[in-house]
Amino acid sequence: MNYKETVEYLYSQLPLFTRVGQSAYKANLDNTIELCKRLDDPQHKFKSVHIGGTNGKGSTSHMLAAVLQTAGYKTGLYTSPHLKDFRERIRINGQMISEQGVIDFVEEHRPDFDEIQPSFFEMTVALAFDFFAREKVDIAIVEVGLGGRLDSTNIITPLLSVITNIGWDHMNILGDTLQLIAAEKAGIIKPEIPVIIGEYQREVVDIFVDKAIAQNAPICFASAEWKIFQENQKSDGTKEYLDFKIEKHPPITYYHLQLDLTGAYQLKNVKTVLCAVEELRQLGFIINDEHVRTALRQVKTLTGLHGRWETLSKHPLTICDTGHNPEGIQEVLQNIATVNYDHLHFVIGVVNDKDISKILAMLPVDCTYYFCRPGIPRGLEAESLKLKAESFGLIGEVYPSVKDALHAAQQNAGENDLVFVGGSTFVVAEVV
Repeated sequence: MNYKETVEYLYSQLPLFTRVGQSAYKANLDNTIELCKRLDDPQHKFKSVHIGGTNGKGSTSHMLAAVLQTAGYKTGLYTSPHLKDFRERIRINGQMISEQGVIDFVEEHRPDFDEIQPSFFEMTVALAFDFFAREKVDIAIVEVGLGGRLDSTNIITPLLSVITNIGWDHMNILGDTLQLIAAEKAGIIKPEIPVIIGEYQREVVDIFVDKAIAQNAPICFASAEWKIFQENQKSDGTKEYLDFKIEKHPPITYYHLQLDLTGAYQLKNVKTVLCAVEELRQLGFIINDEHVRTALRQVKTLTGLHGRWETLSKHPLTICDTGHNPEGIQEVLQNIATVNYDHLHFVIGVVNDKDISKILAMLPVDCTYYFCRPGIPRGLEAESLKLKAESFGLIGEVYPSVKDALHAAQQNAGENDLVFVGGSTFVVAEVV
Protein backbone atom coordinates (compact mmCIF):
# COMPACT_ATOMS: atom_id res chain seq x y z
CA MET A 1 0.00 0.00 0.00
CA ASN A 2 1.06 3.59 -0.57
CA TYR A 3 0.75 6.19 2.20
CA LYS A 4 -2.81 7.23 1.37
CA GLU A 5 -3.95 3.59 1.21
CA THR A 6 -2.14 2.82 4.48
CA VAL A 7 -3.87 5.63 6.36
CA GLU A 8 -7.22 4.65 4.85
CA TYR A 9 -6.60 1.10 6.03
CA LEU A 10 -5.99 2.38 9.55
CA TYR A 11 -9.16 4.46 9.44
CA SER A 12 -11.36 1.74 7.98
CA GLN A 13 -10.08 -1.39 9.72
CA LEU A 14 -9.71 -0.06 13.24
CA PRO A 15 -12.19 1.98 15.30
CA LEU A 16 -11.19 5.65 15.32
CA PHE A 17 -12.50 7.59 18.33
CA THR A 18 -12.45 10.93 16.58
CA ARG A 19 -14.82 9.55 13.94
CA VAL A 20 -17.12 7.15 15.78
CA GLY A 21 -16.78 8.18 19.42
CA GLN A 22 -17.42 5.99 22.43
CA SER A 23 -17.57 2.67 20.57
CA ALA A 24 -13.85 3.01 19.75
CA TYR A 25 -12.82 3.44 23.39
CA LYS A 26 -11.25 0.34 24.93
CA ALA A 27 -11.69 0.22 28.72
CA ASN A 28 -8.44 -1.62 29.38
CA LEU A 29 -4.77 -1.63 28.36
CA ASP A 30 -4.61 -5.26 27.23
CA ASN A 31 -4.32 -4.62 23.49
CA THR A 32 -1.67 -1.92 23.91
CA ILE A 33 0.37 -4.09 26.27
CA GLU A 34 0.20 -7.09 23.91
CA LEU A 35 1.01 -5.06 20.81
CA CYS A 36 4.00 -3.37 22.47
CA LYS A 37 5.17 -6.73 23.82
CA ARG A 38 5.46 -7.94 20.22
CA LEU A 39 7.47 -4.80 19.46
CA ASP A 40 9.91 -5.65 22.29
CA ASP A 41 8.35 -3.07 24.64
CA PRO A 42 9.66 0.13 23.02
CA GLN A 43 7.99 2.26 25.73
CA HIS A 44 10.78 1.24 28.13
CA LYS A 45 13.58 2.33 25.78
CA PHE A 46 13.26 6.12 26.05
CA LYS A 47 12.69 8.72 28.77
CA SER A 48 9.33 10.45 28.78
CA VAL A 49 7.01 13.05 30.29
CA HIS A 50 3.32 12.13 30.46
CA ILE A 51 0.82 14.99 30.05
CA GLY A 52 -2.93 14.69 30.69
CA GLY A 53 -5.83 16.95 31.64
CA THR A 54 -9.05 18.25 30.13
CA ASN A 55 -7.82 21.47 28.50
CA GLY A 56 -4.35 22.72 27.63
CA LYS A 57 -2.54 19.40 27.45
CA GLY A 58 -1.78 19.81 23.75
CA SER A 59 -0.39 23.33 24.11
CA THR A 60 1.56 22.31 27.22
CA SER A 61 3.02 19.31 25.39
CA HIS A 62 4.13 21.40 22.43
CA MET A 63 5.64 24.14 24.62
CA LEU A 64 7.63 21.66 26.69
CA ALA A 65 8.81 19.86 23.55
CA ALA A 66 9.95 23.20 22.09
CA VAL A 67 11.97 23.97 25.23
CA LEU A 68 13.66 20.57 25.26
CA GLN A 69 14.60 20.60 21.58
CA THR A 70 15.91 24.17 21.93
CA ALA A 71 18.06 22.91 24.80
CA GLY A 72 19.61 20.40 22.39
CA TYR A 73 17.69 17.23 23.24
CA LYS A 74 16.35 14.94 20.54
CA THR A 75 12.71 15.26 21.51
CA GLY A 76 9.81 13.02 20.54
CA LEU A 77 6.28 14.41 20.66
CA TYR A 78 3.13 12.32 20.60
CA THR A 79 -0.21 14.18 20.50
CA SER A 80 -3.77 13.71 19.27
CA PRO A 81 -5.90 14.31 17.34
CA HIS A 82 -4.30 15.59 14.16
CA LEU A 83 -5.69 18.46 12.10
CA LYS A 84 -4.56 17.77 8.53
CA ASP A 85 -2.17 14.83 8.35
CA PHE A 86 -2.13 11.68 10.49
CA ARG A 87 1.64 12.12 10.86
CA GLU A 88 1.18 15.30 12.94
CA ARG A 89 0.61 12.96 15.90
CA ILE A 90 4.19 11.65 15.86
CA ARG A 91 7.14 14.04 15.60
CA ILE A 92 10.80 14.26 16.52
CA ASN A 93 12.22 17.78 16.89
CA GLY A 94 9.12 19.07 15.14
CA GLN A 95 9.49 16.84 12.08
CA MET A 96 6.66 14.44 11.37
CA ILE A 97 7.32 10.73 10.99
CA SER A 98 7.89 9.94 7.31
CA GLU A 99 5.14 8.52 5.13
CA GLN A 100 7.38 5.52 4.48
CA GLY A 101 7.79 5.01 8.22
CA VAL A 102 4.02 4.68 8.60
CA ILE A 103 3.77 2.37 5.57
CA ASP A 104 6.56 0.09 6.79
CA PHE A 105 5.15 -0.20 10.32
CA VAL A 106 1.68 -1.14 9.14
CA GLU A 107 2.99 -3.58 6.52
CA GLU A 108 5.27 -5.31 9.01
CA HIS A 109 2.69 -5.60 11.76
CA ARG A 110 -0.55 -6.25 9.90
CA PRO A 111 -0.59 -9.88 11.07
CA ASP A 112 -0.45 -8.59 14.67
CA PHE A 113 -3.26 -6.13 13.97
CA ASP A 114 -5.39 -8.87 12.46
CA GLU A 115 -4.85 -11.07 15.49
CA ILE A 116 -5.04 -8.51 18.31
CA GLN A 117 -7.67 -6.24 16.71
CA PRO A 118 -6.38 -3.04 18.33
CA SER A 119 -8.19 0.27 18.04
CA PHE A 120 -6.82 3.01 15.81
CA PHE A 121 -5.48 4.80 18.88
CA GLU A 122 -3.81 1.68 20.29
CA MET A 123 -2.07 1.09 16.99
CA THR A 124 -0.96 4.73 16.76
CA VAL A 125 0.50 4.67 20.28
CA ALA A 126 2.46 1.52 19.42
CA LEU A 127 3.73 3.15 16.21
CA ALA A 128 4.86 6.26 18.11
CA PHE A 129 6.64 4.33 20.84
CA ASP A 130 8.34 2.06 18.30
CA PHE A 131 9.46 5.10 16.27
CA PHE A 132 10.83 6.94 19.32
CA ALA A 133 12.75 3.83 20.44
CA ARG A 134 14.20 3.16 16.98
CA GLU A 135 15.25 6.80 16.58
CA LYS A 136 16.77 6.82 20.09
CA VAL A 137 15.16 10.05 21.26
CA ASP A 138 16.61 11.62 24.40
CA ILE A 139 13.11 12.21 25.74
CA ALA A 140 9.53 12.04 24.48
CA ILE A 141 6.57 14.20 25.47
CA VAL A 142 3.54 11.92 25.47
CA GLU A 143 0.06 13.46 25.54
CA VAL A 144 -2.78 11.40 26.98
CA GLY A 145 -5.49 10.71 24.41
CA LEU A 146 -8.56 10.43 26.63
CA GLY A 147 -8.81 10.18 30.40
CA GLY A 148 -5.65 8.71 31.83
CA ARG A 149 -6.05 5.55 33.87
CA LEU A 150 -7.12 3.41 30.89
CA ASP A 151 -5.58 5.50 28.11
CA SER A 152 -3.30 3.57 25.77
CA THR A 153 -0.38 5.88 26.57
CA ASN A 154 -0.52 4.84 30.23
CA ILE A 155 1.95 1.99 29.78
CA ILE A 156 4.96 4.30 30.02
CA THR A 157 6.95 4.93 33.18
CA PRO A 158 7.71 8.63 32.79
CA LEU A 159 10.19 10.87 34.57
CA LEU A 160 7.36 13.23 35.31
CA SER A 161 3.56 13.24 35.16
CA VAL A 162 1.58 16.40 34.38
CA ILE A 163 -2.18 17.01 34.69
CA THR A 164 -3.20 20.44 33.42
CA ASN A 165 -6.74 20.76 34.81
CA ILE A 166 -10.13 19.08 35.12
CA GLY A 167 -13.22 20.11 33.18
CA TRP A 168 -16.43 18.81 31.67
CA ASP A 169 -15.57 16.60 28.70
CA HIS A 170 -16.24 12.99 27.65
CA MET A 171 -18.61 12.53 30.58
CA ASN A 172 -20.21 9.55 28.82
CA ILE A 173 -16.90 7.74 29.25
CA LEU A 174 -15.07 9.31 32.20
CA GLY A 175 -17.98 10.06 34.52
CA ASP A 176 -20.58 12.75 35.12
CA THR A 177 -18.91 14.55 38.03
CA LEU A 178 -15.63 16.46 38.17
CA GLN A 179 -14.47 14.10 40.91
CA LEU A 180 -14.99 11.02 38.71
CA ILE A 181 -13.25 12.71 35.79
CA ALA A 182 -10.36 13.73 38.06
CA ALA A 183 -10.01 10.16 39.34
CA GLU A 184 -9.58 8.92 35.76
CA LYS A 185 -7.02 11.66 34.98
CA ALA A 186 -5.18 10.88 38.23
CA GLY A 187 -4.63 7.39 36.90
CA ILE A 188 -1.36 8.55 35.31
CA ILE A 189 0.15 9.31 38.75
CA LYS A 190 2.72 6.57 39.39
CA PRO A 191 4.77 5.41 42.38
CA GLU A 192 7.47 7.90 43.41
CA ILE A 193 7.23 9.82 40.12
CA PRO A 194 6.74 13.58 40.61
CA VAL A 195 3.40 14.98 39.43
CA ILE A 196 2.58 18.55 38.48
CA ILE A 197 -1.03 19.71 38.58
CA GLY A 198 -1.52 22.80 36.44
CA GLU A 199 -4.51 24.40 38.16
CA TYR A 200 -5.49 24.25 41.81
CA GLN A 201 -9.21 23.43 41.72
CA ARG A 202 -10.90 23.18 45.09
CA GLU A 203 -13.46 20.60 43.89
CA VAL A 204 -10.85 18.02 42.91
CA VAL A 205 -7.67 18.86 44.82
CA ASP A 206 -8.19 16.03 47.31
CA ILE A 207 -8.40 13.49 44.50
CA PHE A 208 -4.89 14.37 43.35
CA VAL A 209 -3.35 14.83 46.78
CA ASP A 210 -4.72 11.51 48.07
CA LYS A 211 -3.54 9.64 44.97
CA ALA A 212 -0.07 11.24 45.18
CA ILE A 213 0.23 10.33 48.87
CA ALA A 214 -0.85 6.75 48.16
CA GLN A 215 1.78 6.51 45.43
CA ASN A 216 4.45 8.38 47.41
CA ALA A 217 4.65 10.78 44.47
CA PRO A 218 5.85 14.36 45.09
CA ILE A 219 3.10 16.78 44.00
CA CYS A 220 2.96 20.50 43.26
CA PHE A 221 0.36 22.89 41.85
CA ALA A 222 1.75 25.17 39.12
CA SER A 223 -0.90 27.86 39.61
CA ALA A 224 0.28 28.32 43.20
CA GLU A 225 3.97 28.36 42.31
CA TRP A 226 4.04 31.20 39.77
CA LYS A 227 2.54 34.67 39.53
CA ILE A 228 2.00 36.44 36.21
CA PHE A 229 2.00 40.18 35.59
CA GLN A 230 0.48 41.34 32.32
CA GLU A 231 -1.01 44.55 31.04
CA ASN A 232 -4.60 43.65 30.22
CA GLN A 233 -5.09 45.84 27.18
CA LYS A 234 -7.50 45.53 24.29
CA SER A 235 -5.92 44.54 20.99
CA ASP A 236 -6.86 44.32 17.34
CA GLY A 237 -6.51 40.54 17.61
CA THR A 238 -3.43 40.36 15.41
CA LYS A 239 -0.58 40.59 17.93
CA GLU A 240 2.28 38.19 17.26
CA TYR A 241 3.23 37.46 20.86
CA LEU A 242 1.72 37.20 24.30
CA ASP A 243 4.06 39.47 26.28
CA PHE A 244 4.21 38.97 30.05
CA LYS A 245 6.30 38.80 33.19
CA ILE A 246 6.24 35.83 35.51
CA GLU A 247 7.92 35.25 38.84
CA LYS A 248 8.21 32.66 41.58
CA HIS A 249 9.00 33.04 45.28
CA PRO A 250 11.05 31.55 46.90
CA PRO A 251 13.68 31.35 45.57
CA ILE A 252 13.21 34.43 43.42
CA THR A 253 12.91 33.35 39.79
CA TYR A 254 11.86 35.94 37.25
CA TYR A 255 11.17 35.85 33.55
CA HIS A 256 10.08 38.39 30.96
CA LEU A 257 8.69 36.16 28.23
CA GLN A 258 7.10 36.34 24.83
CA LEU A 259 4.95 33.45 23.63
CA ASP A 260 3.85 32.97 20.04
CA LEU A 261 0.63 31.28 21.21
CA THR A 262 -1.38 34.42 21.86
CA GLY A 263 -4.51 33.08 23.57
CA ALA A 264 -4.63 34.47 27.11
CA TYR A 265 -5.40 30.99 28.46
CA GLN A 266 -1.84 30.00 27.55
CA LEU A 267 -0.65 31.87 30.64
CA LYS A 268 -2.01 29.00 32.74
CA ASN A 269 -0.15 26.50 30.58
CA VAL A 270 3.12 28.46 30.80
CA LYS A 271 3.09 28.04 34.59
CA THR A 272 2.77 24.29 34.12
CA VAL A 273 5.58 24.23 31.57
CA LEU A 274 7.93 26.19 33.85
CA CYS A 275 7.22 23.82 36.74
CA ALA A 276 8.02 20.91 34.42
CA VAL A 277 11.26 22.60 33.34
CA GLU A 278 12.30 23.04 36.97
CA GLU A 279 11.58 19.39 37.69
CA LEU A 280 13.56 18.25 34.64
CA ARG A 281 16.48 20.41 35.77
CA GLN A 282 16.38 18.60 39.10
CA LEU A 283 16.60 15.34 37.15
CA GLY A 284 19.77 16.47 35.38
CA PHE A 285 18.51 18.06 32.18
CA ILE A 286 20.51 21.11 31.18
CA ILE A 287 17.91 23.75 30.32
CA ASN A 288 18.92 27.38 30.83
CA ASP A 289 16.73 30.48 30.91
CA GLU A 290 17.68 31.46 27.38
CA HIS A 291 16.49 28.08 26.09
CA VAL A 292 13.11 28.80 27.67
CA ARG A 293 12.87 32.31 26.25
CA THR A 294 13.94 31.27 22.76
CA ALA A 295 11.60 28.26 22.64
CA LEU A 296 8.47 30.06 23.79
CA ARG A 297 8.88 32.73 21.11
CA GLN A 298 8.66 30.08 18.39
CA VAL A 299 6.57 27.14 19.60
CA LYS A 300 4.57 27.02 16.36
CA THR A 301 7.69 27.04 14.19
CA LEU A 302 9.51 24.44 16.30
CA THR A 303 6.63 22.01 16.76
CA GLY A 304 4.06 22.66 14.05
CA LEU A 305 1.25 23.50 16.48
CA HIS A 306 -1.87 25.06 14.93
CA GLY A 307 -5.41 25.98 15.87
CA ARG A 308 -4.82 27.70 19.21
CA TRP A 309 -6.23 31.24 18.96
CA GLU A 310 -4.75 31.37 15.46
CA THR A 311 -5.27 34.29 13.09
CA LEU A 312 -6.37 33.00 9.68
CA SER A 313 -6.92 36.36 8.00
CA LYS A 314 -6.63 40.04 8.85
CA HIS A 315 -9.17 41.35 6.32
CA PRO A 316 -11.62 40.60 7.74
CA LEU A 317 -10.01 39.60 11.02
CA THR A 318 -10.61 35.83 11.25
CA ILE A 319 -9.50 33.75 14.23
CA CYS A 320 -9.96 30.06 15.04
CA ASP A 321 -9.54 28.03 18.22
CA THR A 322 -9.96 24.35 19.08
CA GLY A 323 -11.67 24.97 22.46
CA HIS A 324 -14.69 22.68 22.45
CA ASN A 325 -15.92 22.02 26.01
CA PRO A 326 -17.43 24.49 28.52
CA GLU A 327 -14.07 25.47 30.01
CA GLY A 328 -12.46 25.77 26.59
CA ILE A 329 -15.31 27.90 25.24
CA GLN A 330 -15.13 30.12 28.34
CA GLU A 331 -11.47 30.82 27.55
CA VAL A 332 -12.38 31.53 23.92
CA LEU A 333 -15.03 34.04 24.96
CA GLN A 334 -12.56 35.76 27.29
CA ASN A 335 -10.13 36.07 24.39
CA ILE A 336 -12.83 37.45 22.11
CA ALA A 337 -13.59 40.06 24.77
CA THR A 338 -10.03 41.41 24.45
CA VAL A 339 -10.47 42.19 20.74
CA ASN A 340 -11.80 45.49 19.44
CA TYR A 341 -14.53 44.77 16.86
CA ASP A 342 -17.94 46.05 15.78
CA HIS A 343 -19.82 42.78 15.25
CA LEU A 344 -19.04 39.11 15.81
CA HIS A 345 -19.63 36.44 13.16
CA PHE A 346 -19.41 32.98 14.74
CA VAL A 347 -18.80 29.91 12.54
CA ILE A 348 -19.71 26.91 14.68
CA GLY A 349 -19.92 23.13 14.33
CA VAL A 350 -19.88 20.37 16.96
CA VAL A 351 -19.82 16.58 17.34
CA ASN A 352 -23.01 14.65 18.01
CA ASP A 353 -22.10 12.69 21.15
CA LYS A 354 -21.69 15.57 23.59
CA ASP A 355 -24.22 17.51 25.61
CA ILE A 356 -23.74 20.96 24.10
CA SER A 357 -26.39 22.75 26.14
CA LYS A 358 -23.77 24.11 28.60
CA ILE A 359 -21.80 25.55 25.70
CA LEU A 360 -24.81 27.06 23.91
CA ALA A 361 -25.94 28.70 27.16
CA MET A 362 -22.60 30.52 27.34
CA LEU A 363 -22.55 31.96 23.82
CA PRO A 364 -23.51 35.58 23.14
CA VAL A 365 -26.89 36.29 21.53
CA ASP A 366 -25.76 39.57 19.95
CA CYS A 367 -23.79 38.00 17.10
CA THR A 368 -24.49 36.21 13.82
CA TYR A 369 -24.08 32.42 13.73
CA TYR A 370 -23.07 30.26 10.78
CA PHE A 371 -24.01 26.67 11.57
CA CYS A 372 -22.09 23.86 9.88
CA ARG A 373 -21.21 20.21 10.32
CA PRO A 374 -17.59 19.05 10.65
CA GLY A 375 -16.84 16.51 7.93
CA ILE A 376 -16.59 13.42 10.14
CA PRO A 377 -19.20 10.74 10.96
CA ARG A 378 -19.53 12.13 14.51
CA GLY A 379 -20.38 15.60 13.23
CA LEU A 380 -23.76 16.92 14.37
CA GLU A 381 -26.02 17.89 11.48
CA ALA A 382 -26.00 21.67 11.05
CA GLU A 383 -29.81 21.84 11.04
CA SER A 384 -29.93 20.04 14.40
CA LEU A 385 -27.33 22.42 15.80
CA LYS A 386 -29.34 25.41 14.57
CA LEU A 387 -32.52 24.14 16.27
CA LYS A 388 -30.71 23.59 19.57
CA ALA A 389 -29.01 26.97 19.31
CA GLU A 390 -32.31 28.77 18.64
CA SER A 391 -33.67 27.52 21.97
CA PHE A 392 -30.86 29.58 23.57
CA GLY A 393 -31.62 32.66 21.47
CA LEU A 394 -28.73 32.12 19.04
CA ILE A 395 -29.74 33.06 15.51
CA GLY A 396 -28.07 32.19 12.23
CA GLU A 397 -28.20 30.18 9.02
CA VAL A 398 -27.16 26.64 8.04
CA TYR A 399 -24.35 26.04 5.55
CA PRO A 400 -23.44 22.82 3.69
CA SER A 401 -19.81 22.78 4.86
CA VAL A 402 -17.37 24.47 7.21
CA LYS A 403 -15.68 26.25 4.31
CA ASP A 404 -19.02 27.49 2.95
CA ALA A 405 -19.88 28.84 6.39
CA LEU A 406 -16.51 30.58 6.71
CA HIS A 407 -16.80 32.07 3.22
CA ALA A 408 -20.26 33.45 4.02
CA ALA A 409 -19.09 34.90 7.33
CA GLN A 410 -16.13 36.63 5.69
CA GLN A 411 -18.34 37.97 2.89
CA ASN A 412 -20.82 39.38 5.41
CA ALA A 413 -18.23 40.83 7.79
CA GLY A 414 -17.67 44.56 7.82
CA GLU A 415 -14.23 46.15 7.89
CA ASN A 416 -14.10 46.23 11.69
CA ASP A 417 -15.91 42.95 12.37
CA LEU A 418 -14.49 39.74 13.85
CA VAL A 419 -15.03 36.28 12.36
CA PHE A 420 -14.46 33.41 14.79
CA VAL A 421 -14.32 29.72 13.82
CA GLY A 422 -14.67 26.99 16.44
CA GLY A 423 -16.84 24.68 18.49
CA SER A 424 -14.83 21.59 17.59
CA THR A 425 -11.27 20.58 16.78
CA PHE A 426 -12.65 19.07 13.57
CA VAL A 427 -14.15 22.38 12.45
CA VAL A 428 -10.79 24.09 12.95
CA ALA A 429 -9.06 21.25 11.06
CA GLU A 430 -10.96 22.25 7.93
CA VAL A 431 -9.82 25.88 7.93
CA VAL A 432 -6.18 25.98 9.13
